[in-house]
Amino acid sequence: MSFASVIDFIALAAIWGASFLFMRLAVGDFGPVATAAMRVAIATAFLVPLMLAKGHGALFRRHWWKVCLVGVLNSALPFMLFAFSLLSITTGLSAILNATVPLFGALVAWVWLKDRPTGSRLLGLLVGFTGVAALAWDKASFRPDAVSGIAPAWAVLACLLATVCYAIAASATKRYLSGLPPLMTATGSQLGATLVLALPALWLRPDHVPPVQAWLALLVLGVLCTGIAYILYFRLIEQAGPSRALAVTFALPVFAIFYGALFLREPVTSWMLTWGAVVVLGTALSTGLLKIPSVRTQA
Repeated sequence: MSFASVIDFIALAAIWGASFLFMRLAVGDFGPVATAAMRVAIATAFLVPLMLAKGHGALFRRHWWKVCLVGVLNSALPFMLFAFSLLSITTGLSAILNATVPLFGALVAWVWLKDRPTGSRLLGLLVGFTGVAALAWDKASFRPDAVSGIAPAWAVLACLLATVCYAIAASATKRYLSGLPPLMTATGSQLGATLVLALPALWLRPDHVPPVQAWLALLVLGVLCTGIAYILYFRLIEQAGPSRALAVTFALPVFAIFYGALFLREPVTSWMLTWGAVVVLGTALSTGLLKIPSVRTQA
């Protein structure tokens, strides 16, 4: 990657790592659907003027349906699923589970593109999913103050479904939206997500006026963690490819665990760190970023 792409990569990891913190601060008052809907609506309001100012309006009208459809997979569904999960598991665990995005990316490529993993990549899938199972078994990573009544196993499953959405969306972006300006792609994806979530959010709106803290969390979540972050993300896909862009999820747990421990006083256990490292190792193997050298014997 170029130096500029590396800077984008680090900035995106730090910003998206913070998104779990802000989702946690908002979801208790707004609920998962309204949190996701408000997040993408704020991002859309932030991005549309920028897109129009850049003169991408006509280009968006030609590609609107493809861009909006990607937004459903890349924003609407995963944002809602992660918000749901944070009702009963910690931000650190949700971020570690988010690191399985490239792992599922390898599975998507296997099923969709017939790119069958072999050798170390197949081993990586087994290692990665073993780590996920171990994390799901560890009750220390569940929220001690959870009052949602939701079984943590459902929260873990929601995180994994969200990562599948991200994996499919990344390949679809590269295949169908390649060459389009990142600002236009980011804006259109948030607009598509907003349209899909508008009616469900209205139906499931909170029954009380949320506090100022929750509104501020949503504002930061929409502008910084979504609007600005997706400009960086689509630019990374365009410049470095989907595999390297998805690899940003490796760094998210570092920031998310730090933010959660610092601001929410969430516990950081040795079990979570150990099996989190196993997940990252498995993901690196499954995507080919890390390879086990073959051993050759001589007769």
